[in-house]
Amino acid sequence: MEKLVIYGGERLRGRVPISGAKNAVLALMPAAILAPGVHRLRNVPRLRDVWTMMELLDALGCRCRLEGNELVLDTSTLQTVHAPQELVRRMRASFYVLGPLLARYRRAEVPLPGGCAWGPRPVDLHLKGLQALGAELELCDGYVCATAERLRGTEIVLDFPSVGATGNLLMAASLAHGRTVIRNAAQEPEIVQLGEFLRQMGARIRGLGTSVVEVEGVEELHPASIEVIPDRIEAATFLLAAAITGGEVTVEPARPEHLEAVLQQLERVGARLHVKPNCIELSMEGAPLPSHIVTAPFPGFPTDVQAQWTALMLRAPGVSSVTDAIYPDRFKHVPELQRLGAQIELQGNTAVVTGGRPLRGNRVVSSDLRASAALILAGLVAEGRTEVLEIHHIDRGYEAIERKLQQLGARIERVGVQD
Repeated sequence: MEKLVIYGGERLRGRVPISGAKNAVLALMPAAILAPGVHRLRNVPRLRDVWTMMELLDALGCRCRLEGNELVLDTSTLQTVHAPQELVRRMRASFYVLGPLLARYRRAEVPLPGGCAWGPRPVDLHLKGLQALGAELELCDGYVCATAERLRGTEIVLDFPSVGATGNLLMAASLAHGRTVIRNAAQEPEIVQLGEFLRQMGARIRGLGTSVVEVEGVEELHPASIEVIPDRIEAATFLLAAAITGGEVTVEPARPEHLEAVLQQLERVGARLHVKPNCIELSMEGAPLPSHIVTAPFPGFPTDVQAQWTALMLRAPGVSSVTDAIYPDRFKHVPELQRLGAQIELQGNTAVVTGGRPLRGNRVVSSDLRASAALILAGLVAEGRTEVLEIHHIDRGYEAIERKLQQLGARIERVGVQD
């Protein structure tokens, strides 16, 4: 076991490299199941979640090889449609294998997923959509057992623009017979990239990046290659790290169009931004202004930045509010921030933050990926020593975060924990 030890008070300065997008990779990897052969994904981050997906695909019979930051997937050797329970329950994104397995092999056995501990994310939208495409589903001992002679195109209206459901349905519909229309589809950049990858494989898809996506099914797909987009959540986290410490940081590569909601809020609280096509420079003088944000599906303010923004508002004199309209129980970082001296009151799905008060270093425990990032940001400005435990969560989504922060001048190190 390991922990991060942080000594606060340093202003971050410099340039930080942004890794490939975790949430894009975790959709692209299962998509390779749809076409037997060798696929190549470039700019793949070396993350715990990527290793878990590799283990899952390997268990299905796929040959996976990560060479530097290029992932080579040979899906011609798949041998089973039964996904191991211990792997799928470890990570929610593993549920992405359901649609591709069903579309290619006409059956699939996938356990109900696991992942972060902060609350349930039901897969009903995935299942209803697959049933609309003609799949027969049964729940057997915790497994979703799906069969279909061949999926058939139809019109699907999602109750919520779910990223996971949109991705699973895009993959399944690519090999379905006829035309599928997905209304209220997710518009996130990671879904757009998944659609672009499917197009390179031969899928016929229109409307990517809009709320209505049309898929004309084809008889077969072929292997493809793609470069993974920069991780917009990692970029946002480092921009907030610069803002909370009153620093000057450039994130590169970055897609500003993927971060518009975050950049608008940063400007509103006083950050100075210099935006270029492939990078973003931020500088901050003095404390941020208080703000009131509400998370929303893309292009709105991302729920995956909610915890980090809460940490930033601890520096803003006055009262701020952070409302999570997507996952109302995603606030397990709040009690740990309070251990550092934060004054935060939870009111339903809103954190009311009274900021501008000094934080004091303490030992805190991370409960999920983004909560870990929030605790690190707070530790960067807390007086004295902060220890962040259970950092396996941060390794799921941030590649060598302590080394990148060290390059910017942070006093942070990873050390072993003695039992």
